[in-house]
Amino acid sequence: MSTRDLHLAHEMVAPAPMGQGLGYAVRDTLAMARRNLLHIRRLPQLLVFATIQPLLFVLMFRYVFGGAITVEGTDYVNYLMPGIFAQVVAFGAVNTAIGLAEDRGQGLLERLRSLPMARSAVLAGRTLSDLVRNVFVVSLMLGMGFIVGFRLQTDVGKLVLAIALLLGFGYALSWMFAFIGLSVKGAETAQAASFPMMMLLVFASSAFVPTDGMPGWLKLWAENQPVSVTVDAVRALVLGGPWGTDALTSVVWAIGIMAVFVPLSVARYRRG
Repeated sequence: MSTRDLHLAHEMVAPAPMGQGLGYAVRDTLAMARRNLLHIRRLPQLLVFATIQPLLFVLMFRYVFGGAITVEGTDYVNYLMPGIFAQVVAFGAVNTAIGLAEDRGQGLLERLRSLPMARSAVLAGRTLSDLVRNVFVVSLMLGMGFIVGFRLQTDVGKLVLAIALLLGFGYALSWMFAFIGLSVKGAETAQAASFPMMMLLVFASSAFVPTDGMPGWLKLWAENQPVSVTVDAVRALVLGGPWGTDALTSVVWAIGIMAVFVPLSVARYRRG
């Protein structure tokens, strides 16, 4: 980032002895999260552009494709919105890769590694700030959903649980894409490397259409991959129906993703 970002990082992460404990690690993480959120405040167009795409998807699927897609038992808009919510948090995770790749390319990560701070704080701060941004964007999409006809068919408690499930899954994905961002050179490369994975996770899923009409090989993937089980759990929570198994599976996927990619990302960050 800019020289201003470097000075801001120095100011927010005060010197601390090496071998610092959990308290220092939490402090450093919050400091880095604050730095990333301040960057969004200085460049609000980043948040604006992050919301334009899902808004366009809502309008396109609702009014362009909605009349051609039928879903048994409910209006298509009610089926659609849980998929849009999942898309928002998944694409939000790509921003983690892009942000880290940009910081790495401009030398900020190398400078931060020289500071006496927890090695996990840079990555945890980035993923935490992206989680906060996801809260805002999901809330915006929920409001947009109500405008275009989405209606909650259960209760507020299950809606809150559905949003928490989405945010937790999105947070786990952020660590996976953090590893991608640290493994490539430049923000454009990070975006290009992330897009094929997003296509497989988001569009080859139950997010926008039922899997019944898919070819057998694609249906097998779509019904068992993490985005689909998360969408199915959220859909059951907001529309009614059994949700426990899918919700538990989504949580297991999230824990598994973090168990793999948190240590991988931290190790990759240490290597520079």
